Amino acid sequence: MGKYEITNGQYSDYLNSANAQGLIRVTDGMVYRDYIGPSRPYCSTSTSHTNSQIDYAGGVFSVRTKSGRDMSNDPMVRVSWYGAVAYCNWRSQQEGKEQCYNLSTWKCDFSKKGYRLPTEAEWEYTARGGLFDRRFPWGDTISHSQANYYSWNHFSYDVSPTRGYHPTWNDGIYPYTSPVGSFPPNGYGLYDMAGNVLEWCNDWYDAGYYASRPNPDVNPTGPPSGMGRVVRGGRLSGYARSCRVADRTYAPAGERINDGGFRVVLDWD
Repeated sequence: MGKYEITNGQYSDYLNSANAQGLIRVTDGMVYRDYIGPSRPYCSTSTSHTNSQIDYAGGVFSVRTKSGRDMSNDPMVRVSWYGAVAYCNWRSQQEGKEQCYNLSTWKCDFSKKGYRLPTEAEWEYTARGGLFDRRFPWGDTISHSQANYYSWNHFSYDVSPTRGYHPTWNDGIYPYTSPVGSFPPNGYGLYDMAGNVLEWCNDWYDAGYYASRPNPDVNPTGPPSGMGRVVRGGRLSGYARSCRVADRTYAPAGERINDGGFRVVLDWD
C-alpha cells in the first residue's frame, strides 16, 4: 500500500507523459482518454475547475502555486476513478511492471504484478494500522493534531481544540489540502488514511460489503457491478464521522470529487 496519497506533482508527470504519447486530450480544460473506444474523463485542470491544482498551457501540464505555496506535494484532487487507474497502468509501464488494467473494459487483472487501486478490504485493513474495533487509525478520538478534516462539536469523539477547517491549511482558497505526510502515520507507517482527501478504491460499491468480514481469511475483490466505485478515508471538508475507518461511500467512476484523490497498491510476490 502506498505510504502517501498520489500528489499533484506525480500526476502532472503522468499527464505530460501520456500527452506526449497521444493517450489523452484536453477539451475545455478537462482531460479525457484519447484513443479507440468511448472517451472517459480523467481529471480537471484549473481552466475547468478552480479546485484543480493542475495548470495546462502551451501543451504542458504543471502544478500551481497557491497562497505562495508550491502544491506539488499536496494530494491530487478532481481526478476520476478512470484517471486513477490510467495512472496506475502508466506507472507500471514506467517501472517495467505488468499493467493491471484493461482500459477498454476497465477490468483489473489481479494476477498481474503491477500498480492498481486497493480493494476496499485492503484499504480498510491497512487503514486500521493493526488496531481493530477503533474508530480511527490511531484510536477512538480525533483532533486537528492527527488529521486534516472539518472539526465540529456535534461528535463527542471529536476532541479538537480548534473547530472548522484545519487552521494550518485554511488559507481562504479552496481546497485546503495539506502536503502528504503532514500528520503522524498509522501503525503500518501509512499517512493520511483519515482526512485530507477521499481515496478511490478498485471495487464497485456493494451495500453488503460487511457481510464478508466475519471470515478473516477472505480478501474480497468486490462485486462485478454496482452503483458506483467505492471511496474511502474522509476528507478535509468532512466531519469526524466521515473520517472513521469504517465509513464508506461511493461515486460514479467519471466523477471528479472536489477533494477526492487516490493512493496505489503494488503486488510483487
